[in-house]
Amino acid sequence: MGAFFKECSHPESRWSKCPHPYKIRYRNVAGKQTVESGFVNQDNAIERLVEMYKARKGAPRSQSKAERIQKYGSMRFEEYTAEWKTGQRDLAASSMRHLDSLLSNHVLPALGSRRMDSFDHKVVDRFIQAMERNGVGLATQANAYDKLKAIILDAHRLGIFEENPLEGVKPPQYDSARAVIPSVVQLQEIRSVGEYRDVPLPARIKETIEWYAGRHGTTDGYLLKHPVDPARTFTYYYLSNQWQRIKRSEEIDIPEGMVMYGFRHFFASNCLSKRIPITDVAEWMGHNSIDVTFKIYRHLMPGSIGRAAKLLDVGLTA
Repeated sequence: MGAFFKECSHPESRWSKCPHPYKIRYRNVAGKQTVESGFVNQDNAIERLVEMYKARKGAPRSQSKAERIQKYGSMRFEEYTAEWKTGQRDLAASSMRHLDSLLSNHVLPALGSRRMDSFDHKVVDRFIQAMERNGVGLATQANAYDKLKAIILDAHRLGIFEENPLEGVKPPQYDSARAVIPSVVQLQEIRSVGEYRDVPLPARIKETIEWYAGRHGTTDGYLLKHPVDPARTFTYYYLSNQWQRIKRSEEIDIPEGMVMYGFRHFFASNCLSKRIPITDVAEWMGHNSIDVTFKIYRHLMPGSIGRAAKLLDVGLTA
């Protein structure tokens, strides 16, 4: 840890009575031998030695943090995001496409060239305000902010920011009540097929899928084939093309504001209205947290508060 001593003619047994100051000798955080003087008593000298010992012991960790700040803090947001994306191994292909779309169309054009250590709550606020001015839909605003939030928090855990840049930021408020949910008749007419995920499947749809697979076969395990080249799988954006074709034909009554995402709303709203646990619905929807499910579909469970009140009445009167 080091040593304390006096440079005078008095023996060590007389140091406590000697008027000369104490000195200490130790190795600093860089490993260099250092001498300090001017300590009026032994206790002060020992206290300083302990202080420097702790500083040296903690130096590797502090040094490591400083190196992380230097490395990642100077990175451009675009570069940091590319490295962050490699860690998102749990995302399905469709989720990764959605992530890439949000980043390339909204987040990176606004923030890609910014240094990571230059982020603060004002920067994030201006990003949200820019989306509002550009007329970006509220759902897209919320999704873009969620992705930015995940990246910023990842950097915050590395110690790049002294204060969380998201502290005090008001997130975009997605108005889930504006979602237009298709009716059963409209679903039957459109016959849209969703992305692959383990979800409850009505018997009639199961039978139809099995019949189709038995008659037409599959491609690499996928049911739908490319309309031009049957050896290839169905390209995801063809669903959007087909949806636009159906809307342009005006053969089906599609309400203003209804989009393909409404089919997910149909599924979730029916599950929740039939009291399927929200944890199950969140898993089937592919949400990372039930907070996302609750934020979007809370208004579709209007009876939950009333049911809770009745249960409390029963409990309190029992």
